[in-house]
Parts: sequence; C-alpha cells; structure tokens
Amino acid sequence: MPWILLVCAGLLEIGWAYSMKRSQGFTLLGPSLITIAAMVASFMLLSLAMRTLPLGTVYTIWTGIGANGAFLVGITVLGEPLTPARLLGAGFILAGVVIMKLSSTA
Repeated sequence: MPWILLVCAGLLEIGWAYSMKRSQGFTLLGPSLITIAAMVASFMLLSLAMRTLPLGTVYTIWTGIGANGAFLVGITVLGEPLTPARLLGAGFILAGVVIMKLSSTA
C-alpha cells in the first residue's frame, strides 16, 4: 500500500507542476486552486508513504516521478523541445528511480 500512495503522490506532483504553469504565476484563480489542492494532496500521500518506506527512497522516487512526468507533459502538452540531452537527463533520473526502488528493503 505505501508504494501505491507514493506513486499517487508522484502523479499529483506532475499535476500540480502543470497546473502551476497554467496559473501564469498564480494570476489565474482556477489553476492556482488546483495547484494548491494537488500540492496538499501530494504531500499528504507522501507523508503516509514515509511512515513505512525509507526517507531517501520515498523522496527520490517522488521527485523522480514528478520530474520525468513534468518533462513528458512539457513535451506532449506544452510543445517543449525533445533534445538528445534532455532525453538523456530524463533517462538518468528514471534510472535513479529504478535503482532506488530495487534497493529498497520495504
């Protein structure tokens, strides 16, 4: 169950990053409220996952899901460039997440 909570927290991090971009610097009410709600929910789920799983593992996986997810949303939804260097960087983040998951004792 803590792993499911952690993945959900990571997905919410992607959501709040995207809605923050859409909020135009918190000048638009709707996206700003979505950002805040997704942040709170993400942190709540993150804290629940931390009850059982190691801090370093949880935080690395949470930020990795958020970073790579935001990267993919940027490319697919916002039309950001997909360059070899950016793809390599995302690959390194993903590799780190996989290694942390595989090395976790919980």
